[in-house]
Amino acid sequence: MNRYLIESKHTEEECHHILEQFVYFGFIYNFDWGCEDGVHAGWAIVPASDEKEALLAVPAPLRASAQVVRLNKFTPEMIQVSHDAPGT
Repeated sequence: MNRYLIESKHTEEECHHILEQFVYFGFIYNFDWGCEDGVHAGWAIVPASDEKEALLAVPAPLRASAQVVRLNKFTPEMIQVSHDAPGT
């Protein structure tokens, strides 16, 4: 199972309406929000098999504007191997 970072941005003017959408669809608790600090966006890290499944954490009307990024971790050994590879 992959892990995805989802970002859902909105403007200050849209803020109340967008947050209501997340409440209405039951997704409000999945996300951390920057709105009170003036950064009108929400972020969540969700396990999913692919990007489409990860987007299910966002209310349907807002999915088209959400950004989804598959996350990975690096180990020191992985970095060393890539450094030692020919051409680097």
